Amino acid sequence: VQLQASGGGLVQAGGSLRLSCAASGRTFSSDTMSWFRQAPGKEREFIAGARWRGSAHYADSVKGRFTISRDDAKNTVYLQMNSLKPEDTAVYFCAARLGYPVLSALGSVNYDYWGQGTQVTVSS
Repeated sequence: VQLQASGGGLVQAGGSLRLSCAASGRTFSSDTMSWFRQAPGKEREFIAGARWRGSAHYADSVKGRFTISRDDAKNTVYLQMNSLKPEDTAVYFCAARLGYPVLSALGSVNYDYWGQGTQVTVSS
């Protein structure tokens, strides 16, 4: 099983990026797909998660600016990031969790598969 994240880059504050995470090796249509990020010197943090049938949960820091979506036919999850801020600069990782934990637990449960990360840099 592989998760391939892409779409990162350099963007000015206030700009937008869309990250993609394509899964191969198995389908995750009945499972949970999430995004995390890790900034230099900081711990990895949960950003957004999408359960089976699309229910989603967001960290307060990105609520209203980021949107997670999934295309189960393509086995891909996306993260649309708008109104980006310099503090959003980090390496972004996608992850897959078999099953569908309660939404409020998406940031704390263990994940079964992780992607390699894609760098997002927001300049001021």
